[in-house]
Amino acid sequence: MATSGPVRRAAVAGSWYPGSAAALREAVERCLAPAGVVRVSGRVLGLVSPHAGIVYSGGVAAHAYACLRGQPASTVVLVGPSHRVAFEGVSVYARGAFETPLGEIPVDEEAAAALLAEGPPLVDFPSPHRDEHSLEMQLPFLQVVMAGVRIVPLLMGSQVRDEAEGLGRALAASLAAREAVLVASSDLSHYHPAPVANRLDAEVVSDVERLDAEGLMRRLESSPEHACGGGAIVAVLSAARALGADRATILRYADSGDAGERDKSRVVGYLAAALSAPERP
Repeated sequence: MATSGPVRRAAVAGSWYPGSAAALREAVERCLAPAGVVRVSGRVLGLVSPHAGIVYSGGVAAHAYACLRGQPASTVVLVGPSHRVAFEGVSVYARGAFETPLGEIPVDEEAAAALLAEGPPLVDFPSPHRDEHSLEMQLPFLQVVMAGVRIVPLLMGSQVRDEAEGLGRALAASLAAREAVLVASSDLSHYHPAPVANRLDAEVVSDVERLDAEGLMRRLESSPEHACGGGAIVAVLSAARALGADRATILRYADSGDAGERDKSRVVGYLAAALSAPERP
C-alpha cells in the first residue's frame, strides 16, 4: 500500500533483520510457526513486544503478534523509546509511511492528528524516527499477520512520569471511538547474568499481569534498569485500562541467552503480553 507522503526508509534492514522481502517473510514466518494461532480472552486492545534483532527476540515477539493473525485490518499505535535522539515529549510521525523490505505501511494520518490535538506531551516531530529501531522491529510482524494495517508511530523522549501518564491519557481520549491496537515496544533488563535478569524481569512481568501502570512507574523511577521502554509499557497499560482492558495475558518470556549463542552470562529480557477487554455485546 503506497502513499504520496514522506516515506521513512528502513534503517536496520539487512542487519537487525533480513534485507530482502523473501528472506524477511521467511524469517517472520519461522518465528510465528511455534506460536501457532494465539487466542486470548476478549478483544485485544494492546500488546507488549520486544525490539531486539529478530534472531534474538523474534520468537517472543511472534507470540504477541500471533494474537492479531487473521484479524481485520486495523490501526496499530506503536509506542517505543528513542534510543538515539534525546528530546522532551512524545514524537509523532504524523504523515506518510514507514518502509520495510515487505513494502510500505501507511500512517493513519487522521488518528495521528487526533492524538496531536490532545496537546503536550505529543509533538509533531518526525526526525527522531529516522534511525530508531524500536518501532521498526515491530513492522515485519504486522505486515505478515495483518494485511492492510495502518500505523501511528510514537517515540518517547524521556519516559518520565509526566510523559508516560500524559501519553496514556491522550491515547485513551483520542482512540475511544476508534478501532485500534496499542503496542508497547520494550526490552526488559540488560546485560545481567540470567538469574539476576530473570528476577528483575519477573517484577515487570508481575506489574503487566496486574495491569498495574502505577506500580510499574514507581518501579522504573526507583530502578530504570528494569526495562528500556518501560515508559511505553506504562502508557499503553494506562490507556488500555481506560479503554476497557481488564485482563493481561502473559504469552511468553525469554532472554537473549535462549537464542543465538545461548550465552547466559549477560542477557537481555524479552516479554510478549496481550491486554484485552470483554467482547462487546
